[in-house]
Amino acid sequence: MNASTSGVELALDVPLNAVGSVAPPDSVKALVKEFTLALEAEMIEFRRDLHRHPEVSNEEFRTTQKVAERLEKAGLEPRLMPGATGLVCDIPGLDPGAPLLALRADLDALPVTDEKAVPYRSTVPGFCHACGHDVHTAGVLGAGLGLAQLSKTHGLPTPVRLVFQPAEEKIAGAQYMMRHGVLKDVGRILALHCDPKIDVGRVGLKTGPLTSACDLVKLTVKAGAGAGDGTMPPNVVHAVAALTVGVPTAVSQWMPMGSGVSIVWGHVEANTGTESTGALTPETGFMQCTIRCIDERAWTLVEDLFRQAVENIAALHGVTPDLEYTRGIPPVVNEATSIALFRRAAEEALGKDGATYTEQSLGGEDFAWFVREVPGAMARLGVRTPGAERTLDLHQGLFDVDERAIGVAMRLLSAAALLN
Repeated sequence: MNASTSGVELALDVPLNAVGSVAPPDSVKALVKEFTLALEAEMIEFRRDLHRHPEVSNEEFRTTQKVAERLEKAGLEPRLMPGATGLVCDIPGLDPGAPLLALRADLDALPVTDEKAVPYRSTVPGFCHACGHDVHTAGVLGAGLGLAQLSKTHGLPTPVRLVFQPAEEKIAGAQYMMRHGVLKDVGRILALHCDPKIDVGRVGLKTGPLTSACDLVKLTVKAGAGAGDGTMPPNVVHAVAALTVGVPTAVSQWMPMGSGVSIVWGHVEANTGTESTGALTPETGFMQCTIRCIDERAWTLVEDLFRQAVENIAALHGVTPDLEYTRGIPPVVNEATSIALFRRAAEEALGKDGATYTEQSLGGEDFAWFVREVPGAMARLGVRTPGAERTLDLHQGLFDVDERAIGVAMRLLSAAALLN
């Protein structure tokens, strides 16, 4: 297919006009094409503005205000969250009692230095949009502005709620918004996430688990009595080494067959204590790891198994463990009907090759909390320039996108809203 989004037409046959009759398909196609093409250049510049001014989790004040101002300019009534980071905005449909279709974007940037030599490089030292949330925001905003225009002139089959979420990187924003009623009256929720492994003009789809559950563990071990008093203390170094190797092995062996668990130690050290018989004797050890599970059943079991493995190995080596286990997020589990909607929207908006299969990843995404409450799905938005020699991965200072992906996101989400 031609990766240029300006050549992609939207083929939709079902939108209604403001009095409930079927609008001529060709006129609707032309209108959708017209508003997406008219808005695409603006949304690319909007994304660049966000890229120049990244804001990390729970500090997305400027970003929130920028989105709200653009929605208000279109005659909409955005509602800010109590902390002034994050907002929602409803677009009416022909049936005011119908469940809403929610389109979600995340707003926050990362504490990563922008290493790109581009005009829209981050102006905030140490921070940049290295996960594509600026693209998500521009895509949902552009789709929303176009759907709002269509709502006025022809009507929408169902009402739409735009959800701009803060603090995804802190895995806290989704639940925060849910506590403030973001899912009230929502029947389905959809989202996109940039994928630098997929060419621009295509989206990756998968029914079932798309991401993995993710937990964080901090473990301190202490030698206890005898350390540093001239007697032979428990060997903290040996204990730390045994825990590093033994805990993942034990958890893997105890898990049910077919359960996928990844335990990665990101920090391991033994702290120096007092000097004993001419040698420095470590009295404490500190370890930190992430635990990722590819299915929810494994996620429900892993904490107890991890704790048991730590207790067994620590007892064997005579050290006392102090374990801080933080439950993170479950996997994003895509509902089949929502994936079917995405697939049809991709075919209509992007062409017959617009959708491709994607694999489950070990990454975490707090969109998972939304789809535990209502049906929904996340699709992977291709952002790689076709033929590019190098793939720039997420969460890296050089990460960037082929900005034609913004127009693709607008068309795809608009199509999904009209086909829902």
